[in-house]
Amino acid sequence: MPVVEELIRAEQDGTISFGNYTLGQKAKKSDFEYEGDIYKVKTFYEITKLERNDMFVYESVPGTVAEHFKVSDEGVEFLVEGAKDAQITVQLEDDTDYEVYVDGAAVGSMKTNMSGKLSVSVELEEGTAVTVKAVKRV
Repeated sequence: MPVVEELIRAEQDGTISFGNYTLGQKAKKSDFEYEGDIYKVKTFYEITKLERNDMFVYESVPGTVAEHFKVSDEGVEFLVEGAKDAQITVQLEDDTDYEVYVDGAAVGSMKTNMSGKLSVSVELEEGTAVTVKAVKRV
């Protein structure tokens, strides 16, 4: 999975892709308009961060590339790649239970905190994309 050279882009399937963990210095792209929202991405080898309308959406430490990132009422799903294992935090509904899957395997049920953040550690290897999915439990 290649890095996103333009830092953020819209995909034909209605998702977005963003991030470039190969950069040695911070790079950012602001004012990326998609489906009526304004996105900003900051990325390099240490961190990748995405905001929508000046609100937190995604963060990874160290930096990653996220492809086909889609948030819905049911949760979030995306492909992620990085040079090494990463801690990924995504914004979801406050105080809600989610079932989390990494590459199709259930890694457990997690509850978002009062601010709606859910964090998951993902084992990554450069050149290999991993699917991350969090589905709201009913």
